[in-house]
Amino acid sequence: MSTRRRIFEAEHELFRESVARFVTNEVAPHVDEWRRAGRCDRAIFEAAGAQGLLLMWADEQYGGAGVRDFRYEQIVYEEMIRHGDIGVYLTLHSRLVAPYIARLGTDEQKACLLPEAATGKRILAIAMTEPGTGSDLAGIRTRAQRTAGGWLLNGAKTYISNGINADTTIVVARTDPDQPRAFGLFLVERGMPGFERGRRLDKLGLDAQDTAELFFDQVFVPDANLLGDPVKGLSYLAEGLAEERLLSACQSLAHAQVALDITLDYVKQRRAFGRPIGAFQNTRFVLARKYAELDAMQTWIDTLVMEHNAGHLDAVSAASAKLLTSELEGRLIDECLQLHGGAGYMEEYRISRMYRDARVSRIYAGTSEIMLEIISRSLGLRENMD
Repeated sequence: MSTRRRIFEAEHELFRESVARFVTNEVAPHVDEWRRAGRCDRAIFEAAGAQGLLLMWADEQYGGAGVRDFRYEQIVYEEMIRHGDIGVYLTLHSRLVAPYIARLGTDEQKACLLPEAATGKRILAIAMTEPGTGSDLAGIRTRAQRTAGGWLLNGAKTYISNGINADTTIVVARTDPDQPRAFGLFLVERGMPGFERGRRLDKLGLDAQDTAELFFDQVFVPDANLLGDPVKGLSYLAEGLAEERLLSACQSLAHAQVALDITLDYVKQRRAFGRPIGAFQNTRFVLARKYAELDAMQTWIDTLVMEHNAGHLDAVSAASAKLLTSELEGRLIDECLQLHGGAGYMEEYRISRMYRDARVSRIYAGTSEIMLEIISRSLGLRENMD
């Protein structure tokens, strides 16, 4: 980027250097192995915990540093993507799942789960999506039925990130058949009778990220494993959506920036017709335009990060950020692959892997179409306007 990112202070830059070293030493040497295996090794969570990179926002009594500044999470994303792999989902564990426990959990639940999550000994996941239900969470069919001392959980989930590695999974389930929007959040532990993991799913990209099917057959979940009110699950999930979409925007931009940087290096070295391909007008203009677009987008996203720190991030801004950054990421990486020529189609070149990894950004955390629906409604535009 040409514009200095003014949101970062000296302590952030020192933190960035330490994260870059950690990722270079602990993640980068294993990326190819993890991508082949379809998941990263559990040990990387413990290594990140020892480095203080997990649950940084948590109070010290739960193993965190009490640092709620979102910029630190942003830095972890950026350096993981630059020096490691986009599929190492430390932030899903730390920033998307663990906060539900901190916000909704009892003192006993927090004392039991958060310290182990902060050290990486306990890996977390959240299970919302089902075979027939994606963004429309109201269509969830997994059910939790009241029984003595707890709940009986029945159903199936799919596309669950950290699904294989997770020790504790927050499962969203319907709790009252007479109330269409009554859902609860349940802490399901590895080894509970009736809880089975299905296939590790083969995906188009994100090869190092384990994604799995989960099955629940009369799983007894004690009352002690219920998070919050058993009928308010959807409202609890909605509270975290703006931050999730901002995280997604940060990821998309970081991924796009790395793609641009490696392509700049490539076009300066690759020669055709006696000169570097970066000397041709088409190459220069394509990359100049993407550079300008990234610069402008990063400035806006950094502004939203500071808005979020101040408690002012709204759902529409988050949806707009997620929409535009994911679409820029897709366009930019596609054009960068084109500038690599035939090499861009080869798996040995990172741009090929990045092209596959980028496609899901317009799907998860709410599809582009859902983002457009949220934005259009904020403008007073609805299907039935009469």
